[in-house]
Amino acid sequence: MKRVLIIGATSAIATACARMWAERGAEFFLVSRNKEKLEQTGADLMARGATATTCYSMDVSDFSSHVKMLTQCLAALKQIDIALIAHGTLPNQQLCEQDVEMALREFTINGTSVISLLTLLAKQFETQHCGTLAVISSVAGDRGRPSNYLYGTAKAAVSTFCEGLSARLYKAGVHVIDIKPGFVDTPMTQGLPLPAALIAKPEQVAKRIIKGIEEKTTILYAPGFWKAIMLIIKLIPHFIFKRTNL
Repeated sequence: MKRVLIIGATSAIATACARMWAERGAEFFLVSRNKEKLEQTGADLMARGATATTCYSMDVSDFSSHVKMLTQCLAALKQIDIALIAHGTLPNQQLCEQDVEMALREFTINGTSVISLLTLLAKQFETQHCGTLAVISSVAGDRGRPSNYLYGTAKAAVSTFCEGLSARLYKAGVHVIDIKPGFVDTPMTQGLPLPAALIAKPEQVAKRIIKGIEEKTTILYAPGFWKAIMLIIKLIPHFIFKRTNL
């Protein structure tokens, strides 16, 4: 039985992962800002076979609440086998270009809050000498594209942090996995002009995440074809890249 902490538990990808773990009898500590939706998620997981669920409402941008959340999590689970950090927003790039406060707020949610949580969790996992820290970043962090570079910058920061953290925690027997989804059919992407052939369902991504955790993958593109796509994008010379509308 796995003891699983999920931050951003009501997101589509996190919910899909949780349902698969629930079928295996996992015990959950679920964290999200929307208390009502969180409780609905918890009830759904219990109906699907979860051993137990504890729901905890928290705004990730309130850094002072992070320590209290982790304390409550450990009181409920005793030990964390898997911590999945899955919260985030998809900001409007054009608005962020015009509003400094908005840009910093979005960077805080997608970048700084993740780093804060990972720093606290890393201490716990080092003490345990076991477990997996799974972090959902994005393919957007692989290169600063003009269409979403604020979001991409936050995700790039998370990925770089995870790379260093992975090397640090490897010595303690702890696995860190940086998960980089591409386009996923979620409420966050509804209405965006995305190519249908590249859009994955949350369940597809979740299966890949769970397999990646089990196989101790370090960097996971989901679906896998995004690794090739992003390699091509990264190889485009800058003098050409700056003329694109990617």
